[in-house]
Amino acid sequence: MTAPATGPVRRRITVRGTVQGVGFRPYVHRLAADLALAGFVSNTANGVLIEVEGPAGEVGRFFDQLAEYPPPLAAVTGLGCEDLPATGTTGPFTIRPTERSTGRTQLPPDTATCADCLRELADPADRRLRHPFITCTHCGPRFTIATGMPYDRAATTMAGFPMCPSCAREYGAPADRRFHAQPVACPDCGPRLRLVPADGTDVRPARDADALTAARALLAAGRIVAVKGVGGYHLACDATDARAVATLRTRKERGGKAFAVMCADLDTAERIAALSDAERAALTSARRPIVLLRRRTPADRLRLADQVCPGSPHVGVMLPYTPVHTLLFGLPGDTPGPQVLVMTSGNRSGEPIVTDDAEALTRLAGLADAWLAHDRPIASPCDDSLLRVRPDGTEQVLRRSRGYVPRPLRLPVPVRPALAVGGDLKNALCVGEGDLAWFGPHIGDMGDLATLEAAERAERHLSRLTGVTPQLIAADRHPGYHSTGWARTRSSQLDLQKPTLVQHHHAHIASAMAEHGLDGATPVIGVAFDGTGYGDDGTVWGGEVLLADYTGYRRFAHLTPAPLPGGDAGVANPCRLALARLWAAGLPWERDLPSVVACSESELAVLGRQLERQVACVPTSSMGRLFDAVSSLIGVCHRAGYEAQAASELEAVATEAWHADAGAYRFGFRTLPSGQAPARQPLGRLSRAGRWEIAPPLHTLLTDLRRGTPTPVLAARFHRGVARAVTEICRRARGTTGLTTVALTGGVFANALLEEECAALLAADRFTVLRHGEVPPNDGGLALGQLMVAATPTNDETE
Repeated sequence: MTAPATGPVRRRITVRGTVQGVGFRPYVHRLAADLALAGFVSNTANGVLIEVEGPAGEVGRFFDQLAEYPPPLAAVTGLGCEDLPATGTTGPFTIRPTERSTGRTQLPPDTATCADCLRELADPADRRLRHPFITCTHCGPRFTIATGMPYDRAATTMAGFPMCPSCAREYGAPADRRFHAQPVACPDCGPRLRLVPADGTDVRPARDADALTAARALLAAGRIVAVKGVGGYHLACDATDARAVATLRTRKERGGKAFAVMCADLDTAERIAALSDAERAALTSARRPIVLLRRRTPADRLRLADQVCPGSPHVGVMLPYTPVHTLLFGLPGDTPGPQVLVMTSGNRSGEPIVTDDAEALTRLAGLADAWLAHDRPIASPCDDSLLRVRPDGTEQVLRRSRGYVPRPLRLPVPVRPALAVGGDLKNALCVGEGDLAWFGPHIGDMGDLATLEAAERAERHLSRLTGVTPQLIAADRHPGYHSTGWARTRSSQLDLQKPTLVQHHHAHIASAMAEHGLDGATPVIGVAFDGTGYGDDGTVWGGEVLLADYTGYRRFAHLTPAPLPGGDAGVANPCRLALARLWAAGLPWERDLPSVVACSESELAVLGRQLERQVACVPTSSMGRLFDAVSSLIGVCHRAGYEAQAASELEAVATEAWHADAGAYRFGFRTLPSGQAPARQPLGRLSRAGRWEIAPPLHTLLTDLRRGTPTPVLAARFHRGVARAVTEICRRARGTTGLTTVALTGGVFANALLEEECAALLAADRFTVLRHGEVPPNDGGLALGQLMVAATPTNDETE
């Protein structure tokens, strides 16, 4: 903005975005003071309000500096400016108390301990030496301690900790790094740690360091400690201690699912995995997510216990992000403890993460040998985020939670105030209004009362922080989803119309479109591959190619259906899925097949009768279930102890031959009679497009299997075959419709080999490829798509 040439001016500047809890007001104060300007700055419910007065040139420089160089944690989404009559004010620039009014601002996510605080933490001359809750305006908890907006100490869980005189002076000094840092505290006035042994004795040591020393000793001795973080409890043990890890796996009933680990520092992480520059940047970012890394070979790595991530070449690694974590590993001079810890969510299988101290003592009883707790309440649970880094350095977030939530996403089209409740797996809520949407933290699987209650609390917290009062609610079309039932209840409580029910795979595609800023004016070719989704015909979909925009979709192609014996309960038995696939293809159950060998005679007989009589055998076109079936057919995984185990192990095996064999199986294609097209045809001229079935190459696969082809080669050829089938069906869609943009979405595209190969082949064939980045491809990103579909005025996906 160009300032007037001469004379004093006064300007009112409004700043919107993530501008509270990031040191914005002290930054403005310092900037104004440096330029000798008068005026004030204040938080409001809409953001930050500034009035500044002084020489025109200095006011112009103030505005330019504010626009170009905001504080590092700030995310400015709107900057307004208007001229006011000059008042002749010459007094010092001030920070006014927060204005209480209606409106909306944006709260930053929790961020990792900054370098300045880490230096003070280890400085013998600093009064916060070893203080487990050290923080400043550039780091620490935000979302997990906020109870309302605007973001002031009274609206956080720090309200119960009155500041001592020293902290109060820092809090009130504009030049101090802790000026208006709401979580500010010190050993004299802040939260305190305590260690609670398994016998329930509440031990309050004289110093926080005593609790940490005792916890470190327990971990070194092979014990399991429940550690309270910023967003909930972790269960921790020494990741190099095979007995400790096995004990934790047994107690938590984890099956074979991998544990994440926390390394003391980046050098330790380098001993576990060979890191790219982009992976180092992700690990050390202020978000501090879990990053999936490829493990080093046994000869040169720090030896993790085999039970940390059995059967996987990858390990999920994160670095300390709170002072408690840093101190748990120990500072120089401390008795050394484990330098790599398993850090898994503090809960039992299927339950939400524990945040309440009293609840932790009961819900984690039998899992932990001790509790390292503290008395700062957690306002909202927030699990660790999870991502992988692609070869090109871009990130694919697989679980969007701590470090990301509640950072908003900008929408390509404005939406009505709405709440979308997601699905039943990897649940995460989403609210939106205008051109912004906010995800809530990862909740988990909506399988029991505790998770539903966690969803209710998450929705209330998200609404308080964003100010969104829903006028409509969106949910999945599956009639048996707990999330859909909860949406009906919530709609009734809010006196709203019945929820808008959105088809599962349409929501996946809409999510990818929204993340990439597509306004929906032109449909896309949506490739939605996952494990399950309720289809328009009452069957289980999941291998779908849809022509879609926000208003509707057309089913252009899908995987050839096969029976799903036992419905969702049958997913735990990939060997049965394999035999059902063979049965559907008319291929015999030969005795030499690994899937047949994996079943007893009685199981084979029961399964045969079940398929012949079609008892509890809903048809499925799921690509996820095909991956499970192939995993069993070639002898990789016959029984699954956790979601996607068979497919994940198939990907791991394929990796072994990925660069050694470039073969690919050929899928078959056939058109269906026009009478079999679905009734729903909302896309005008695209409704004339045909419909295709994609047949898996089971006969060729079995031929190679019987020839003795190595299992990794079989797995690699299958992966490449799926990618080539995707490219071929997209070519056919382009030839029919002229569409050239392809969205790759659904949980199957968490498979790095498949996603990379599909993207490469499609790009080489001159398609524009949309891949998920900050929004998960799996059901963790489903709610964004539901929101976009439900809030589109012409949408007709009603209950």
